[in-house]
Amino acid sequence: MSKSVFYHAGCPVCVTAEQELIGLVGATNVSIVNIGEDKSRISEAEDLGIKSVPALVTPNGNVLHINYGASIEDVKG
Repeated sequence: MSKSVFYHAGCPVCVTAEQELIGLVGATNVSIVNIGEDKSRISEAEDLGIKSVPALVTPNGNVLHINYGASIEDVKG
């Protein structure tokens, strides 16, 4: 089974969600992508269907939007 990927923008809501998620599933079971720091991955997130962050993409490709930290448009600046 491949890992889930958690996308966030580094805001307090996102960081809290990251910490909670890692606590639930373990750091070895999820890859973390901070698109606030690595803006080159924003298009990747958009292509997967992410509209806002924080969001988790499951190994099956389902996008789970978690809480609301920022829209992708906000992260683009």
